[in-house]
Amino acid sequence: MLNIGVVGGTGYTGVELLRLLAAHPEVTLQRVTSRSNAGTRVSDMFPNLRGFVDIEFTEPDADALGECDLVFFATPNGTAMTLTPDLLARGAKVIDLAADFRIKDIVEWENWYGMQHACPDVVAEAVYGLPEMNRDAIRQAKVVANPGCYPTAVTLGLLPLVEQGLVNDQQLIADAKSGVSGAGRGANTATLLCEASENFKPYAVDGHRHLPEIRQNLAQAAGHDVGLTFVPHLTPMIRGIEATLYAALQQDDAPDLPALYSQRYAEEPFVDVLPAGAMPETRSVRGNNFCRISVFRPQSGDTIVVSSVIDNLVKGAAGQAIQNMNLMTGLPETCGLLQPALLP
Repeated sequence: MLNIGVVGGTGYTGVELLRLLAAHPEVTLQRVTSRSNAGTRVSDMFPNLRGFVDIEFTEPDADALGECDLVFFATPNGTAMTLTPDLLARGAKVIDLAADFRIKDIVEWENWYGMQHACPDVVAEAVYGLPEMNRDAIRQAKVVANPGCYPTAVTLGLLPLVEQGLVNDQQLIADAKSGVSGAGRGANTATLLCEASENFKPYAVDGHRHLPEIRQNLAQAAGHDVGLTFVPHLTPMIRGIEATLYAALQQDDAPDLPALYSQRYAEEPFVDVLPAGAMPETRSVRGNNFCRISVFRPQSGDTIVVSSVIDNLVKGAAGQAIQNMNLMTGLPETCGLLQPALLP
């Protein structure tokens, strides 16, 4: 059994991580930390975990966390980088669900996140945790940067086209929509029921923090820098991301696109390429770790349209983190993650 620690277990990502870990057959939850809730039973704060998680929140302590085999950080940006070097020195592996280790260019990271990075040397050794791109490296990693939710949906949707050089990768467009849980559990006027319900709006059009992360992924696939317009939207639902992606073909004789996607993801346990003409729905991935994708070529024209859906809290966060944990510790990649989606 793996002894697991979770730093920051009180947000939506944190409680989703606890829900999945509580049902994982190879895991023992040793510590769940929260400075403001130390001494409170986890199940008192989250009654859905009653009977499954029978421990209290504790103060984060490097010595105690260092006794774990692996530590997850479900914390705000800037937290994991302050503790990770100490945990590595104590022999623990680390998966950060925030952005501290995702972007390799430290100057760019500091520009987007507005703080000085505490451990650039760890960034250099950290592996970006998208298994569909970096599976072998994840297996050997001591630190994994778990991808963001938008970057997961957008990258998986565009990856086969960019890898094969089939499209103009200087003018890619990602029109993405997320449920309100993506904004986190903290109080925020914009996510109050009366503000978010029966409403639909774009945000961060001038620049979202996930933009450089997506560009980094697609540049790795293309072998050069790419151009991307990324516009996120807030939708009046709790969970889910739908990314509608647009790319212009570079040639008239395009291959069979559904076959191309099916071949690329044939061995991927959590990417489901739908039959030609089928439309992905966010409810089809609600509560599970799948990304479902459809690809279209409307009117046989020169524009390819891809729809990619995930649950932002699972494949976009906690589920993918556990997928990475399984790879890092030699467990079957799908262990604890094969739940069907929730309907209705």
